[in-house]
Amino acid sequence: MFISPSHRVWLQYNRPQITSQVWHAAAWRESKASYIRKERLLMPKRFKKLVIMIAAAVLLFAFVIPEAAAIVVYNSIFGDRYEPYAPLMFHMEDFPGLERTRYSFPSDRGQTLVGYLFRRGAEKPKGVVVICHGLGGGGQIDYLDCANCFAENGYWVFAYDGTGNGESEGKDVRGLPQAVIDLDYAISFVKETFSDLPVMLFGHSWGGYAAASVLQYHPDVKAVASVAGMNCSADLMRVYGKEAAGFFADISMPYVDLYERLKFGKYASAAALDGFEASDAAVLIVHSEDDARVPISIGYELYYEQYADSERFRFIRYTDRGHGYVYASQHAVDYLDDFYAGLEACEENEKNAYVAQNLDWTLWTNRLDAELFSEIVSLYDSTLESVPNQDKSA
Repeated sequence: MFISPSHRVWLQYNRPQITSQVWHAAAWRESKASYIRKERLLMPKRFKKLVIMIAAAVLLFAFVIPEAAAIVVYNSIFGDRYEPYAPLMFHMEDFPGLERTRYSFPSDRGQTLVGYLFRRGAEKPKGVVVICHGLGGGGQIDYLDCANCFAENGYWVFAYDGTGNGESEGKDVRGLPQAVIDLDYAISFVKETFSDLPVMLFGHSWGGYAAASVLQYHPDVKAVASVAGMNCSADLMRVYGKEAAGFFADISMPYVDLYERLKFGKYASAAALDGFEASDAAVLIVHSEDDARVPISIGYELYYEQYADSERFRFIRYTDRGHGYVYASQHAVDYLDDFYAGLEACEENEKNAYVAQNLDWTLWTNRLDAELFSEIVSLYDSTLESVPNQDKSA
């Protein structure tokens, strides 16, 4: 290759600069290649870390936060104790001749529940009616008139305060399935204590759901009167959830269901329809169309659809008995509607005086619908024919 003298001079003069530029370019290429190799090595680790962070965020917002919110809301609903409202409490002297004996027994978490055996006279009873009370009234004392009615018809009656109610232990009621748990333990106690007597159940509202659902654990119960009860906890929670949060309730319900499963185990899924299927008990279902607390669609109508033609079942459907006193006479319901409207209009510090001045105590202690309770007693009596050596003359 021919290089002119002038080019030789130029190359000789510029060689150090060119060499330096070439070296820097080579170094840059090597540095870049090294960086790329390092990035390729680090990328899987960084990507994995990013994926974990994203997954954690998704779980937090899609599961942990909704579940935490569900727990907070659930506990706010069922986080209270309930005591009887003293001005409206029945007293033993309201029912002359009715006797009672106090008992206590443990429930699922070791909490002590208090119950009473009510009876009249010394005759051999037809059986034992276990009363399961509703939510919010404070316990069995609200059903003393019911206990008296069954006792007048030859039955012993065992009525107890559920967890977080009245005389029983528990800082709160815990949730709807707790009623099924407590009734399960109460029936076991009754069977052990009064082993020679058939068992019947009477439940209202929360207790109506429990009385029907518990049949899957005690299929030998002879008869059940379920008044204004729902099929299962989830049905009622969904109804109230939709009223409060609309379609968001459908999003949150799986978390509520999960929390109940964690909290109550097998009892969380307890359902009246499952209880009916597991038992041959005679069943009376009572509900009112205008029930705003437990809609008839999640109780009576479900049962009627499946068992309308069954000889085991009897159905009584009212139109305007409401919820709290669906088992009271129509005259009593009309009176109590007006009475409670006035009570709710009072300031808190005025309510006791309002009750003292306005409540017709004679009507209050005789509020039961005689025809309905005659039907309930008839249901109980109808099962006694299958009980060996049962004296029905009492």
